[in-house]
Amino acid sequence: MVTTASRTRSRATWRNWAGTVAARPEREARPASVEELADTVRTAAAEGLRVKTVGTGHSFTAIAATDGVLIRPDLLTGIRRIDRQAMTVTVESGTPLKRLNAALAREGLSLTNMGDIMEQTVAGATSTGTHGTGRESGSIAAQITALELVTAAGEVLDCSAEENPEVFAAARIGLGALGVVSAITFAVEPMFLLHAREEPMPFDRVAEEFDALHAENEHFEFYWFPHTSRCTTKRNNRSQGPVDPPGRISGWIEDELLSNGLFQVVSTAGRAVPAAVPAIARISSRALSARTYTDIPYKVFTSPRRVRFVEMEYAVPRASAMAALRELRAMVDRSPLRVSFPVEVRTAPADDITLSTASGRDTAYIAVHMYKGTPYRGYFTEVERIMTAYEGRPHWGKLHTRDAAYLAGAYPRFAEFTAVRDRLDPDRLFGNDYLRRVLGD
Repeated sequence: MVTTASRTRSRATWRNWAGTVAARPEREARPASVEELADTVRTAAAEGLRVKTVGTGHSFTAIAATDGVLIRPDLLTGIRRIDRQAMTVTVESGTPLKRLNAALAREGLSLTNMGDIMEQTVAGATSTGTHGTGRESGSIAAQITALELVTAAGEVLDCSAEENPEVFAAARIGLGALGVVSAITFAVEPMFLLHAREEPMPFDRVAEEFDALHAENEHFEFYWFPHTSRCTTKRNNRSQGPVDPPGRISGWIEDELLSNGLFQVVSTAGRAVPAAVPAIARISSRALSARTYTDIPYKVFTSPRRVRFVEMEYAVPRASAMAALRELRAMVDRSPLRVSFPVEVRTAPADDITLSTASGRDTAYIAVHMYKGTPYRGYFTEVERIMTAYEGRPHWGKLHTRDAAYLAGAYPRFAEFTAVRDRLDPDRLFGNDYLRRVLGD
């Protein structure tokens, strides 16, 4: 029996996590099943209202903003099924990654790779291309083996490499432009352990040894502290154990007191007195010490992020990463900019997803941040100028100014994606201003 989704009239303002986007939808809907979701889409189409789904609002762009029907997937949560023979798990699209990770751990299973935060819903994270770092393992979307999509016609479409493969190639990172993802099937593997090694390292050494560090480790990333010559590196590799997590006190000091509590204080101080930022950076870059620990994957890959910020991230060919980073460093050094947040560098192997930032090429990600409330446009504009010169592709959920004309040249399969969109949503039921800018009409 098909029931009607919970609907509430709403001219209340919705805001994202970073406070960079605000929207006032005509109404909100909370479907509790794929049938209710399809009914919500059909009703909105009949009323001439556009539709967007919003997860936890962790995108910095207006990718989920709408003045029509805002779907909240709070009730579309949980695991539908686990197939231990195929080693897959099918999960409802509104499930937060942190709940999925915990549920998989109880079943003795894990995703192969993940990003460094796990507050997002699975559909929100995959639709925008959320990723971690990996030599052979790619983004969360690259681990999708099948998905269920509600189209603009209100039809439920099953997609995989065998069924509707052209839609599957696009919808794994679909930007919310092709329909509403209602369920996702991920490849999983038996639970394993990761050994983490974190240590400071000079900028010049990291830059010179970047290729070797990438090749020698399953997961390598680092942070460079602007206004200094210091970096913090992290290497994650599989381990036979035993489990040896950070001590309760030492872990709290590193992850809560220093990385969140103290960082909040110094970020606030830097915003109030920008001239103090370089001195603060020199102190901050020495605050985190070397440490090693071993634990299950999501406890190693992810970490709490309580300090609010705005972010821009560009994917460049991995071979160009250090040249781009050196140019970024030189730009900061010669400018009056005061940058209190570290610059983050991660990697991913090439994948076959149409609009993945790693589509068709081995990739490095360079992410820049500014504390919330701090002027960021001058910094981000200069960073974007550098990254686009290296054929950079902006993260779909992070701040950038690129449009369809630029992106069509950056993605060899761009026209393939827009053709699928034209077929599935010719009237742009799922459109908004952001999609019009990045995908065209």
